[in-house]
Amino acid sequence: MEARKFQSLLYSISDYYKNPYNGNCNTQPNSFSFFSALNPTLIAMAFRSPLAAAPGTGATQKLIKSDRSMLALSDENSMMKQILTTHAPDGREFDVRPLLHVVEDILSRATLQVESTLTATQAQADIEDKNRQGNFVAMLESLSFVIDRIACEISYKALGGSDAHATTMSLFNMLSSYSWDAKLVLTMAAFALNYGEFWLLAQIYSSNPLAKSMAILRQLPVILEHTGPLKPRFDALNKLIRVMTDVTRCIVEFKELPSIYISSEVPALATAIAHIPTAVYWTMRSVVACATQITSLTTLGHEFATTEAWELSTLAHKLQNIHEHLKKQLFFCHQHIEEKRNVEAYQMLLNLFDAVHIDNMKILKALIYAKDDIPPLLDGSTKRRVNIDVLRRKNVLLLVSGLDISHDELSILEQIYNESRLHATRLDSQYEVVWIPIVDPSVTWNDSKQKQFEALQATMPWYSVHHPSIIETVVIKFMKEVWHFRNKPILVVLDPQGKVVCPNALHMMWIWGSNAFPFTSLREESLWKEETWRLELLVDGIDPTILNWIKEGKYIFLYGGDDVEWVRKFTNQARAVAQAARIPLEMVYVGKSSKRDKLQRVIATITVEKLSYVWQDLTMIWFFWTRLESMLFSKIQLGKIDEYDPMMQEIKKLLSYDKEGGWAVLSKGSNIVVNGHSTTVLPTLTEFDIWKENVPVKGFDLSFKEHHDKLHGVTHPCCRFEFLSTGRIPEGMKCPECLRNMEKYITFLCCHEETIEEML
Repeated sequence: MEARKFQSLLYSISDYYKNPYNGNCNTQPNSFSFFSALNPTLIAMAFRSPLAAAPGTGATQKLIKSDRSMLALSDENSMMKQILTTHAPDGREFDVRPLLHVVEDILSRATLQVESTLTATQAQADIEDKNRQGNFVAMLESLSFVIDRIACEISYKALGGSDAHATTMSLFNMLSSYSWDAKLVLTMAAFALNYGEFWLLAQIYSSNPLAKSMAILRQLPVILEHTGPLKPRFDALNKLIRVMTDVTRCIVEFKELPSIYISSEVPALATAIAHIPTAVYWTMRSVVACATQITSLTTLGHEFATTEAWELSTLAHKLQNIHEHLKKQLFFCHQHIEEKRNVEAYQMLLNLFDAVHIDNMKILKALIYAKDDIPPLLDGSTKRRVNIDVLRRKNVLLLVSGLDISHDELSILEQIYNESRLHATRLDSQYEVVWIPIVDPSVTWNDSKQKQFEALQATMPWYSVHHPSIIETVVIKFMKEVWHFRNKPILVVLDPQGKVVCPNALHMMWIWGSNAFPFTSLREESLWKEETWRLELLVDGIDPTILNWIKEGKYIFLYGGDDVEWVRKFTNQARAVAQAARIPLEMVYVGKSSKRDKLQRVIATITVEKLSYVWQDLTMIWFFWTRLESMLFSKIQLGKIDEYDPMMQEIKKLLSYDKEGGWAVLSKGSNIVVNGHSTTVLPTLTEFDIWKENVPVKGFDLSFKEHHDKLHGVTHPCCRFEFLSTGRIPEGMKCPECLRNMEKYITFLCCHEETIEEML
């Protein structure tokens, strides 16, 4: 008798789920009305019947048996063909992202709180109000029927004991007209609906009378009393739900990829598209497994839970592998899109500089920060954040550098900056300097770099970008490729309309200081026209002692190199010749452009042995060579590296001699007599007895030059130049010694020298 009643109940439930609408597809099912019409005693008796618990009888046997054997025997390729035959989208599209947000919120909150702590983060929990309004509400109204139908299907199949694959296939058939991402989000929404209701009761039943009564009907108090034994199962369940959510989010992200930048022909997207049906299948199948777990707990009790923890873990592991694969392809897709966007943005930046503007705002916003949500600049004088508008219609000098800009450079820049602003006319004073810090985006930003950046920023009296991270990658590319920025700082000058009027004003700053104001290329050209090859050009602004020697009309030897023995021989011989010729001679050691550690040892030797006057301050030596290099680069920048320009040839000689041993420049007052290599200058002094008879007649300077030129004509020292690989490299250069075309080589230099300079 009892068996017949139990069997009758199962048939009633089965009939209901097969046709819950009673022939009316426009009427949504009302499961509460159906179940309330049943005899409560019959329901209770049915679920407590020995037949329900008997492992070998009817529907119950199907309910609790595992489908592992089917999993082991199934051919996945055949299965995927079966799935693809169900896929017949009708072209209707809807934005699944708002619905996914709600699903994520429900699943993040609906967790077994064994330790009474919430696992959902605030970021996950806070759903924007707009998701619950407008179009989203309208979309939910149209989809609620589908979501409820899926939920009913899953519950019915779980109660009826259908295997997971069959249930999953029934969902695919039900959702055949939807896209892959919509199938998955709708299924996840249906699961979240039931799963969220289950845990909502679990979380509030102790304080809410209505929830308490409903929880009793769903056996929640009994289930929660056995959280200890059930914990591994719920841990596996929670882990599976998390990876289900991850896969769903990943698939939605694929759907949201902008088609303007990526197509299905891109290998990464093509690979993902091929794997998405598999990912959707196993995620939906995992939904069925999770729903079956909860259904069996609430209908049969905790002792009859059908899905073992290891089965949930197996699904989680499979989904995790799927997720990792999809995530990798998604990364490649984003990389492809980023490259396409960068190309587009780069071209837009190029076009922007080719266009004519009424002010400099478009240019500055494109270079610094385009949005209006934050003030992107820091005012160096007030240390307050300001907007780019403070630069409107002003001459703007963009100081572009890395975080390794030296203290020497900053101190001299600040001096020139203050002088130029102090002496500028009222009209010309409308200019500002902005530091743009460039860092490698691939290098991790840490506390050490943050402190280094803040320390640099604090020393600057001008404007600076608030943080390097706001400078876009495409802007960095533009500055490297168009403005030839590498590691050394550059100072790009923009006029009030944003036009580049000087690609790098640092060269003229180092050479002429504040006299170069307003730092335009036109000003640079005019300064060169006024310049001559004289000793002041080499030492101006560095050492007033030498300027006094010039005024006194003394003979002066500027010399350098790192060979201590050569320095010792040269200075001793020069002093002996000066005494013999009875001329007032001064000598000053100006070092070398590199190898500061070795340089200090040479300086120490000169000082101890009193060989000559020497620059003890390494900043003076650095500035001397920086100015000399700036002369060459200034000419290159202006496109005037003329082989027939005598002054340019002498500058090139001196830079070349610095790379190959020692050298010396002899001047009489301001007039430079000889610019020679160590291999010719020292022999000229050593052979004084040969040409000393000419001194009373021609003078010391002319006699020295004539004999030096004879030796130079025989030896012709080799010349060598080194350029940064991405800097402004001339197409060709002629040797300043023999005027032959020089061969171009790529030179690799060790970077340790930069580290030594920073330490000093």
